[in-house]
Amino acid sequence: MNIKSICEDFYPLVFGYLLTITNGNRDLAEDLTQETFLRAIKNSKNFKGQSKVSTWLCQIAKYTFWQHLEKQNKYKQVPLDDALLNVSTGELIEEIYIREESNRALYEGIEKLDGLTRDVMFYRLMGELSFKEIGELLDKTENWARVTFYRGKAKLGKEMHIDE
Repeated sequence: MNIKSICEDFYPLVFGYLLTITNGNRDLAEDLTQETFLRAIKNSKNFKGQSKVSTWLCQIAKYTFWQHLEKQNKYKQVPLDDALLNVSTGELIEEIYIREESNRALYEGIEKLDGLTRDVMFYRLMGELSFKEIGELLDKTENWARVTFYRGKAKLGKEMHIDE
């Protein structure tokens, strides 16, 4: 395994993937991409070739991103200044609070799903990846990703008592 070649070949893919799941935050995506490749280099002897190199790197990137979220307390708090700006646009603080609580409950519900379903849900909702891209990342079909997403969505709806 030629690490230099892998880093050069897959840097754009991993950076693009992280750019997607960080909602376009270039600085964070660059930092996480560097961290991903450092971890890949450290663990290159553990790569057994049972998946594509791109899948392996994106898995490392995903866990690097999740660790970053855990360090940031997982849920972003809305600063009071931002909340007051929304009030000037006609949105009431109560509405903001309800929306934020709903989002928090949604992400807590997703965290409780089985591993693959959780990954599909996060890739689709946070990363805004297509079902085809999700299938490729997880070495599955596009249809599998679509079905898994809708089953996860139904499970979340049932747990949160939401009717479609």
